[in-house]
Amino acid sequence: MYTRREFGALTAMTVGRLALPRPLAAQIDSTVGGVQIGVQTYSFRALPRSPGGDQSEAIIEAMTRCGLGDCELWSPMLEPASGVGRDASPDARQQARDALRRWRVETPLSHFEAIRDRFTAAGLTIYGFNYSFNDSFSDAEIDRGFEMARALGAEIITASSTLSAMTRVVPFAARHQMVVAVHNHSNTSDPNEFARPESFATATALSPYVKVNLDIGHFTAANYDPVAYLREHHASISNLHLKDRRRDQGPNVPWGTGDTPIREVLQLLQRERWPIRAHLEYEYRGSGSPVDEVIRCYDYVKQALV
Repeated sequence: MYTRREFGALTAMTVGRLALPRPLAAQIDSTVGGVQIGVQTYSFRALPRSPGGDQSEAIIEAMTRCGLGDCELWSPMLEPASGVGRDASPDARQQARDALRRWRVETPLSHFEAIRDRFTAAGLTIYGFNYSFNDSFSDAEIDRGFEMARALGAEIITASSTLSAMTRVVPFAARHQMVVAVHNHSNTSDPNEFARPESFATATALSPYVKVNLDIGHFTAANYDPVAYLREHHASISNLHLKDRRRDQGPNVPWGTGDTPIREVLQLLQRERWPIRAHLEYEYRGSGSPVDEVIRCYDYVKQALV
């Protein structure tokens, strides 16, 4: 664990490293058949961190290799590694949580602006910042999430959140005038989680700043129809997560081998020309590297839309 002085020094060193200039590259256009395709950077979670830093450089390199110019940036990939394993003591876990809270609140916004500038210089866009508010977040952490997102150049925040947490988030979203899109999983037994269409309806009724980040794989695993939901509620959807899962809480599987209508969803977006971004999310157990597997997923998308 770091002392406050060590933490400040590390942050300053990281900011300095991120601020190094990078030659400007042309914007990478990953629009296919009129549909804006991007990636949820969680797909690259297994890639290495910079020494003493985060995974932003690994993300930039991976997106460039994949030819994907748009992303939803998963916040843990920017956060410092806790170094706390599963067998750690409760005290060690609490210290790690406290350190992360300090990092969120105290890290200068220039740190995130520098990350934005490096993405921009590489021809990449950060459309969404995936910052998952939960019930343990302080008001300062909630507020800081919007400031981080703005500094990163993100248009929206996406959040694997809870309904109770979102009731606290809504006033901050209104003050910052930024959309928060709630992300669904497949746990339909907990009314506080987002999984059922009814839970989305409850969330979007809270505020015009609450939208839906529809994960079509999880929606299928919960035995709902993403095509029908998209047709009826497209105006409330900011972006999609594309993955393939089987029904009845089935596993993540390689694309085209599960029950998720990925092709039909993409072709519906193409026909209707709705301004909904579709972000690839590699979550199955593949045989190749994360970059190899994301490229395979992207090839699937191209075949569906051409």
